[in-house]
Amino acid sequence: MRVIKKPTILEFCKVHPQAKQQLLAWYEEAKHAHWTSCEDIRTRFKTADCPNDHIVIFDIKGNRYRLIIRIHYANENSKGVVFIRWFGSHAEYDKIKDLEKI
Repeated sequence: MRVIKKPTILEFCKVHPQAKQQLLAWYEEAKHAHWTSCEDIRTRFKTADCPNDHIVIFDIKGNRYRLIIRIHYANENSKGVVFIRWFGSHAEYDKIKDLEKI
């Protein structure tokens, strides 16, 4: 997958240093993945949630944090693209009213 953008992940690591190791591990795994559906993601990340066809929510660091991505799944013509949209604490995530606006 093409992950857009690594600097966003690095900025999250500065703001939330306790999540750095898991964020960077997620990034490395995502960039080498070939996800064609939510089921592909959930095979590796059992707690990932796919509220619709293009948003995926990951639990990070034992569900203390949430990572939200938008995704264009890989297919026979495309490697697939992951757009990093949001990262924060679970408490901050609970305040989000509309995932579509992220």
